Amino acid sequence: MAEPWPSYSSSSRGKKKRPRSPNDDATSSQGRTENSTSLEDNLIFSDTLIALQLMRTQFPKLEKSQLYSSVKDRTQVDRDLESLKKDRVLRVFKLNTGQDDHAIMFMDDYLKQMESAVRRSKGKNQDCSEVFEWFEKYVLPSKLDVSIDHLELVSFSHCSLLSNGGDARDKHITLLMNAGLLTRQLIDPNMYWFSIPSIGPILKGLTQGRKEVLSLLNRRKYKEMLLSSLEKTRLRLSPLDVRFHLRDLIGSGQIKTVQTATGLLARVSTD
Repeated sequence: MAEPWPSYSSSSRGKKKRPRSPNDDATSSQGRTENSTSLEDNLIFSDTLIALQLMRTQFPKLEKSQLYSSVKDRTQVDRDLESLKKDRVLRVFKLNTGQDDHAIMFMDDYLKQMESAVRRSKGKNQDCSEVFEWFEKYVLPSKLDVSIDHLELVSFSHCSLLSNGGDARDKHITLLMNAGLLTRQLIDPNMYWFSIPSIGPILKGLTQGRKEVLSLLNRRKYKEMLLSSLEKTRLRLSPLDVRFHLRDLIGSGQIKTVQTATGLLARVSTD
């Protein structure tokens, strides 16, 4: 969630792991400032939208488990998210990580990201403007779920654009997929996930960052570390802020926090 996705360069397979460089931090910290508030001081909020807005300034996008780490009442979080979706304030996306991961993105940020993807696509295909306008004007406001099936996609009351024959219809859907706005589900080729353009490096960073943080804690004698110290760690395998991963792991229950006399302790969950 937040600004249009930063441009990350992912290392090719077989390359050795390397320490993070200052340039890496500059690239990956879009929306982050040197004086940003510590995670320990801003871990829990009482209001879902306030939590979303603060984390928006820290992370290039927000995962649902991070929100669960920040607002104790998960039922209230889910209720608030549904309300914010209906009000077109944000969208929720299913992430292709092999787990039950969802991303949350403010609608205005998503539309900016979509505009960038559309500009790139127009450079390759001069006849694609109409299909993107249709997608933004009719599909996105009408379909708030994380997925849409093939028949729904072509049967909106205003979708004459995609109803002029199978070849044209498939061509237009392919344009949306190539722009990163739709992803075909592997288990059902007639279903599509709504997706965020250029999200590939983020997904890679999400998976690798999770492993790196858990590995760091698991190497400690008691598999725990002060949160204030842990959030200063520079990750080698993820371009994302370590606080992004900590909120994610706390919210998903893989890390639990314990209040101690010296501060909040992050500990690998054994449950």
